[in-house]
Formats: sequence, C-alpha cells, structure tokens
Amino acid sequence: MRTLADIDLPPDELLTHLDDIVTHTEDDTVATGEIPGAIGASCLYAVYAPLSGICSLARAGHPPPILVHPDGTDTVIDLPAGPPLGLGSLPFEAAEVTVPEGSLLALFTDGLLSAGDRDLDEGLDALRHTLARSASSLAALCDADLDTLSPEARTDDIALLLVRTRLFGEDRVASWDVPVDPAVVAETRRRACDRLAAWGPEEAAFVTELVISELVTNAIRYGSGPIRLRLIKDEALICEVSDGSSTSPHLRRARVFDEGGRGLFMVAELTRRWGTRYSRTGKTIWAELAPLDLSTR
Repeated sequence: MRTLADIDLPPDELLTHLDDIVTHTEDDTVATGEIPGAIGASCLYAVYAPLSGICSLARAGHPPPILVHPDGTDTVIDLPAGPPLGLGSLPFEAAEVTVPEGSLLALFTDGLLSAGDRDLDEGLDALRHTLARSASSLAALCDADLDTLSPEARTDDIALLLVRTRLFGEDRVASWDVPVDPAVVAETRRRACDRLAAWGPEEAAFVTELVISELVTNAIRYGSGPIRLRLIKDEALICEVSDGSSTSPHLRRARVFDEGGRGLFMVAELTRRWGTRYSRTGKTIWAELAPLDLSTR
C-alpha cells in the first residue's frame, strides 16, 4: 500500500491494484491449502488536499468514516462499500467530500464498533456520541473513546485515527499560468524567485530556479497547454508544474556524450523527492525541496 500511495494513485485505483495483489497471493497459496491473512481484509483509503479542502475516499468492505463539523454536528460519510480485498470481480468507487477547516475526521475498524458485544449500529451511535466530547488533544480524545467503547479486554483488532483538518492560506500559495513558449521560462523563474524572497531565505532561490527551469521547460517541450506553475510554502517548499498531457517523464542517467536527459536526474538529486500526479485534465509534476525555515517572514 505504501508503494502504491507513493505514486499518487487515486483511492479507487489504489484499491483495485491492492485487490489484484491480494488475489494473486491467494492463487499462489491454493496448492498448499493455506489461506493468507489478507484475504477478506477491509481497507479505507483517503487523500486530503489542504489547498482545496477536498477529501477523496474509497473503501473495501470497511466502515465509512465519521466527519465532525466545527459546529459539533456529525455525519457518516456516504461511500460506496466496495468488496473486501481478495474477492475480486467487483469495482471500487471513490467519492469526494468537501471538508470545512477545523473539522474532525474519524477513521476506525469495525472492532471498535462491535466491542462489548454491541451490534455495529449501536457501536456507531456510541462512537458519534464520544467524538462530540471536548478533549485537550486528539490523542486524549482517542484514549477517552477507546476507554468508553472498549473498556474490557479486547478480542478483536481495534484501530482509531483522528485527523483535524486545516487549509493553507493564500499567503502560502503562489501560482502562475505559463504560456507554451520557451521564451517565458526566464520570466517565470524571476517571478518565482521574487515570491520566494518574500517567503524566506534567499539561499533557496538557486535550487528553486533550477527545478522550475527544468519542470517548466519539460512541460513546454513535451506536454501541452494549459501549463501552470504553483509554489506551496509548507514545512518544505513544494514546486508543482501542471499541463494538459498525460505523458509522464522518466528518470534516466545520461551517457557522457548525450546532449539531453540530465534534467530530471538533476531535479531528483536537488530535491527531497518528486513524483507525478494525474488528473482528469492532465498531470502534475511535483518536487519537494529540502526543509526551510520559512517562518521568519
């Protein structure tokens, strides 16, 4: 799952690949008569975007999450159920939910709901009630929920994950449309460096210029419009270049006399990590630069 998540697959596609892996594992064990533990396992996978406040989710036979709004009201997120992993044949479907800033998202296994010989509906109602209580931290709220819902010795595996959502402010994001013209690369670099100078240390400008030059030039040469550059100031500086093509670049090592092929390798060497994220309208190449102290400005 970590490997699939690292290549930015949408939740429904990730579950489809994960289900294929488990199904193939089942085929490999038929001859021995062993049943792998993953067969029939449930899974909930979610991706939250703090820029838009949209959470994309898909589940494989797993209980749906609970969303507690900032005003204290709660709702069980309506998601297509999907089959447990390893059964095959049935598709997985994703849903998108707009999550208000400051909401609480609760994800859990059915062992938490059925603790104490409750049926799942009773357990769900009990969990919704306990999530409404105030606590000094999310960890304290988790402990209180577990003590209330499962105070005795536990006979089933139990997991509870609580997430408090936040949104990035406009002062932490900068974006520009880039014409499909190689002549605009220098101007794009300049505008990005001006914004970076307002955010933090100027020593980050050189690496940022190199990364932007490579990603924007690749999008102009090999992609298609519209092209958009976005910088995100988080714990690290994130650079994203989106275009309308679904063609993905591949990292390779250029030979001594090759005139090209070094750009993406350079990006990989200068950044913490990079990747490709696909959408309905094209793709986004992103690169995360080393952590910077951007809090002083």
